[in-house]
Formats: sequence, structure tokens, C-alpha cells
Amino acid sequence: MLFNSFPFLLAFLPAALILHGLAARFRPDWRLPVLLALSVVFYGWWDVRFVPLLAGSIGLNWLLSRLFLRTKAGWLIPLAIAANLAVLAAFKYLNFLYDLANLVPGASLPRADLVLPLGISFFTFHHVMYLVDLRAGRAPPYGLLRYALYIAFFPQVLAGPLVRWREIMPQFDEAPYVRPDAAERFGRGILLLCVGLSKKVFLGDPLAGLVNPVFQAAASGATVTIAEAWQAALGFTFQIYFDFSGYTDMALGIALMFGILLPQNFDVPYRAVSLREFWRRWHMTLSRFLRDYLYIPLGGNRHGLTVQVAALFATMALGGLWHGAGLTFVAWGAAHGAGLGAGLLWRRAGLPMPAVLGWALTFVFVVLTWVLFRASSFEAAFAVYKGLFGLAPTGSGLRWRTLALAAAVALLGPSAWTAVQRVPPTRLAAVSSAVLFVVLLLKIGDDANYDFIYFQF
Repeated sequence: MLFNSFPFLLAFLPAALILHGLAARFRPDWRLPVLLALSVVFYGWWDVRFVPLLAGSIGLNWLLSRLFLRTKAGWLIPLAIAANLAVLAAFKYLNFLYDLANLVPGASLPRADLVLPLGISFFTFHHVMYLVDLRAGRAPPYGLLRYALYIAFFPQVLAGPLVRWREIMPQFDEAPYVRPDAAERFGRGILLLCVGLSKKVFLGDPLAGLVNPVFQAAASGATVTIAEAWQAALGFTFQIYFDFSGYTDMALGIALMFGILLPQNFDVPYRAVSLREFWRRWHMTLSRFLRDYLYIPLGGNRHGLTVQVAALFATMALGGLWHGAGLTFVAWGAAHGAGLGAGLLWRRAGLPMPAVLGWALTFVFVVLTWVLFRASSFEAAFAVYKGLFGLAPTGSGLRWRTLALAAAVALLGPSAWTAVQRVPPTRLAAVSSAVLFVVLLLKIGDDANYDFIYFQF
């Protein structure tokens, strides 16, 4: 069930809001069980076979956390984390490991026919965050119901944002609809839903029509012209932003309608004047996770410059591998790790960097590395790079108007969260959001409906 589909927008979401509202009004003690049941239904809609996987993951991790609290056995938490990562690896990386092994002459391992469960990367990382903080004494114990809802809460279970336990657990005990600003929060949730859906439908999906044919041609071995290469590279740069930030805006808006405030995940990242700032603005909750649960344990900035540069590189390379089971993703992450290391060395040397030049270098670097992220192979990426660097026919037909509109919205406008907070709670705003919602429904019914890009991760 996609956020941008009729079954979700016209059936599941209204029914869920009604059931949740009735529980909150008449049986507050049922509110969390209702939310958990709705989350299980939402997740099972994709493929009911994976509901036992999600339930088993929640149950086992909760039991191990309780056992740790009872015994204080230090080895239990590393064991639990290893088990989570092993399950993730089995579903997501087994064929990748087989392909690497088959590079050895004479090796011929069969590929496993496993379907990747949606959201497994995200709910695995939620387990890891809680378990690490529990072992460090930062996280308190929670009952099974609250822990299960933390992991499975349907607005964020499939593609984030990555929510820390302390950001959401206290909200489960609130009465969201008796707050003095309850109606305003609900209205802003609707606005966020509409803005995120607009970014997906009006900007992200049309860009897919410019991007996909070029990368498909590159994957088939066809020559990619200069015009096609720049159209694809710039198009994907903005497509993935509108697609993923649009999903996040919808997730934040839906959660807010249920009385839950989730953390922001994007803050106009293409205005960043350095790569370090880009990662503070792009997929912000993942950046926090990589910093706190990988970069710092690897040494961070506590053991000298050499260790810090190595930790940056390793963190980003592993972050690339998390995004996808392929060497192109590792290369994408490693390139960002190298770029962050170069920026660190530049700052340590005390060299100046004018803001305009810093922005230009950062934007070009991000565009070029997105090619690795999107290409299905190094050969396909190389075909696009040949066009980008002028080593291919010039070509024609660059859709510059579409790209210019996307660039203007991504670079000049405020973040969706900021824009929604600025809208005054008036009748005009309510009528405008209702009209926009109807237009979006008509647009969804008229065009192809693309899956969200990050669902594959």
C-alpha cells in the first residue's frame, strides 16, 4: 500500500484516523493497541508472509533486552545486534556475497531466490539504536506493546525517518487530541501530507520519465549522448530528492495526524556549501545514526587526524553498502567518505573556501556521485560519465525547462516543514489544502504511479 495510492489515501488512512480517534476519545487505553494493529495491517498489506518476520524480530529483540536487564550479561546485546545484522544480510546481501565469491576462478555458487522484506533495513537500525543505548545505560526498559509500536509504527516503518527511542516513546503516553493545539497540529499534518505528495507527483515522478530511459540505455550498452547524460544526472539529482523528501514529508504529516511528532529528515540539502553540511541536511536521521553508532565507535575525532579520516571513509563506505547490495553503492559511499576526508584536511589546513565556490564544488560532486548510486553497474555509470565529460556525441532534446523548475524548487524554496509552519491556520488554508488534495487525486489517477525509490533499501 503506497502512500501515493487510492487504497491508502481514500480507504486505509481515513479508516485508521477514525478508529484511532474513537479509541483516543472513548477508550484511551486502547489507543496504542489500535495503532499497533493498524501498523501490522499496513505492513502486511504488502506481503503478509513478512508479518511473522517483523513480529519475530520485535519479540526476540524485546526478550533479549529484558534478559539483559535481568542478568546484566554484557554479551547479550552484541549477540542481539549480530543476530539482527545476520538476518538483514541473509535477505539483502546473500546474492551480493555469492557474486563476489563467484569472481574467484572456478567458483559457481547458486543465487538465492529471496524477496527483500520492505523496511527491513530501517527496522533493523531501530533495533540497533535501542539495544546500543540500553547497554550504555541511556535507554530505559519498555513493555512489549510500546517497543513493538516503536519498531512498527506505520508512517515510518518502511523508509524512515530513523527515529530514536527517546524521540517517540514519551509521545505514546500523551493524549494528543486534548492538547490546546490539537486541531492546528492535525491541520499541519494534512498540509505536510499534501506538500509531500505534491513533491512526489508533480516533480519526482515526471523526472523519472527523463532519467529512467537514459540509465536503461546505459545498462544495455547503448551510447549516452552529452545531452542525455546531463539530463539523467541532473534529473536523478532532483528526482531522488523530491521522491525521498516527499515520502518523509508525508510520513511526518501522517504521524502528526495521529498525534506523533517525528524528526525532520531534509533541510534544503542542495543549498549546502560543503559536503559536511550536505550530510547535515540530507537524510538527517541516517547521518545521525552513522555518526553516533558507527563513526564515533570507530574512533571519530578522538584519536588523531589519521583515525578520523579513516573513520569517515569507513563510515560512508558502509553507509553506501547499507543503501544497496552492490559495489556501485559501496563506491558511492566511499567517494563521499573521501570527499568528507578531503574537506576535513582542507579545514585543518586553514585554507579559505568562498561560499559560492564551496556550493558549486559540493553540488557538482553530489551530482557526479549520484550517477554511481543510480547506475545498475560500473559499465552503465561509465557510459553516463563519458557523456558528462564530453566524450560522446552531443545529442539534442535536453529537457531544460523541467530541470530548471526542479532546480528552482529544490534550491530556492524553504523546506516543506518550514513552509507548513509558516501557513496561518485559516479557512483559506483549509480550503486550499482540500483543493490541492483533490487535484493530487486526479493526477494520481491519470498518471503512472511510481514506487518510492527508498523502498528498495
